[in-house]
Amino acid sequence: MTTREDVSTVDATADTENVAEESVDTGSEDAQHQADSPRRRWLRRPTRRTAALGAGAALLVASLATSAVLAVKLSEQRAVDNAGQQALAAAQQYALILTSVDGAKLDENFAAVLDGATGEFKKMYSESSNQLKQVLIDNDAKAGEVIAAGIKSATKDKVEIMLFLDQAVSNKLNPEPRLDRNRIIITMDKVDGRWLASDVVLP
Repeated sequence: MTTREDVSTVDATADTENVAEESVDTGSEDAQHQADSPRRRWLRRPTRRTAALGAGAALLVASLATSAVLAVKLSEQRAVDNAGQQALAAAQQYALILTSVDGAKLDENFAAVLDGATGEFKKMYSESSNQLKQVLIDNDAKAGEVIAAGIKSATKDKVEIMLFLDQAVSNKLNPEPRLDRNRIIITMDKVDGRWLASDVVLP
């Protein structure tokens, strides 16, 4: 015959066994969670890691592209600056050739002018050489002097130069030399490695 005490004892034993089983299950789950935790954390955040890597790569590519563009622009600017300085020196020398006249060496003077010219200016100067020779003889122009010169505009193969020249001029009506100050704009083109005058303007 089962007494009330026996029933209480059985219930207490069952409760103890249930608690033990729950403790074992919980411990097993905790151990498994601890073992898998780093990997699970990695797997849970692939999107964030991928996004971070993608953003870093994009920034690197953008930085490299910007550096490349700046390098190209700097190289181009240096090329333009060098072209400007070369054309400036050539234009100053050519201005002296244009304004240096020796009545006894007109043919040599004209040959030198044509050698330093190109394009329409060379064609025009060649076609009008006879008239120009007579004007130069009549006015007895002496060698000019460049007193100032500067770059008006420039690219790698075309440069505009503005020059100010002083030149002594005399003629039969005015035998005393007078000083003429002229402003000249010479367009220099790079042709086969040489800077040649393609246009000469007296504004």
